[in-house]
Amino acid sequence: MFETIARVPTINGSRYLQQLCKHWSHNLKVEFTPEAGTVIFPKNARGADWPGDATLTLTAGKEALECRLEASAAAQREALKGVVASHLDRFAFREAPLPFVWRDA
Repeated sequence: MFETIARVPTINGSRYLQQLCKHWSHNLKVEFTPEAGTVIFPKNARGADWPGDATLTLTAGKEALECRLEASAAAQREALKGVVASHLDRFAFREAPLPFVWRDA
């Protein structure tokens, strides 16, 4: 697995987590509470040719939103970094662009 983590400074992490999860729940497998969420990106999401599923785990703290991506391929991980950042910026338009610093594991 290829993993990366970003800790995004914001006091609105819970709000953005819930908005993002509700948005993706229309097309993807999603589970969430105000504090944590999981989104599964399937192998063939939107025509992508990835070798397997990828998982986004979100954890909202008082001062940051942690975004953890686990993907079965490096290219999948890299593509999803941009997808996550652009979607969160859309919901965080008052704060956007949010500072994403991804740390690959």
